[in-house]
Amino acid sequence: MNIYRFQGINSVENEIENILKDINYWKEYLKNKNVDYGYYEYKKYVLLAQKEQSELSLYERVDNDYKLILRNNVIVGENQGDKYSEGDKKTPEGAYDLIEKKTGLDQFYGPFALVTSYPNVFDQSLNKNGSGIWIHGMPYNGDREKFTKGCIALDNPELENLEKNLDIKKTVLITSQNEFKKATKDDIALILSSIFKWRDAWKYSNIDEYLVFYSQDFRKADKSGLEEFSEYKKRIFSKNEKKTIKFSNIDISPYPNTFGKLMFKVFMDEEYLSPTITFYGKKELFLEITNNQVKILSED
Repeated sequence: MNIYRFQGINSVENEIENILKDINYWKEYLKNKNVDYGYYEYKKYVLLAQKEQSELSLYERVDNDYKLILRNNVIVGENQGDKYSEGDKKTPEGAYDLIEKKTGLDQFYGPFALVTSYPNVFDQSLNKNGSGIWIHGMPYNGDREKFTKGCIALDNPELENLEKNLDIKKTVLITSQNEFKKATKDDIALILSSIFKWRDAWKYSNIDEYLVFYSQDFRKADKSGLEEFSEYKKRIFSKNEKKTIKFSNIDISPYPNTFGKLMFKVFMDEEYLSPTITFYGKKELFLEITNNQVKILSED
């Protein structure tokens, strides 16, 4: 109130933005929230597939906690490890969206399939390929092998019950080879505060502070690396345009991986306004925490 009285509304906004960059604010904000399976402002359901355990669990975000809705036995890809190429018979590891419900399929896949977003931007940056990674059912006629070519399959009644208990648009699928490693409040607080520091550097065209948030291993989906990205951003930032950048519906998912990295996927709504560009859409970041710093590995 005193800032508003003596310095005006713009100073109040600046003070709030400074608070959003403070990790201690986020630690306090998260104090009574369960973030075991991530932090979500939009998504409501987490599907957790643990390949070695042949298990698929559905959690619903209820208030500040997660409620286990169901747990089913599943079959996954014939071969262990993360998927890299078409035909390797491996189930991907990471965090994926559910894109659509596909019906009218061959009876081999059961009543329908839930299509995943593999390969995502991070997968593409690593030159991973293949497609058609689904959650589907079992054949109506005859038996099938006790493994898939990379999909996740479960009994038809369980598939139908699963679909009835989630909203495809509000569900994230997290897949891991071994037992899932839960997120911590310290990690989520660090990510949230870093997002707003990164946004601040972007907003005010501070190129040095901005590039600090990018890993030396940074790659885009088109395989271009940090050097090309840095040169492009330097040209854009040199215009020093006044920008408005707002984020909302921030979702942060743990990202199991085979690199030994502490990784997360961030998906959020972005509003970007400048004299030359108006953008309303989605922003997706794939990042790691290393040496208590957030480093972006890929983005879209």
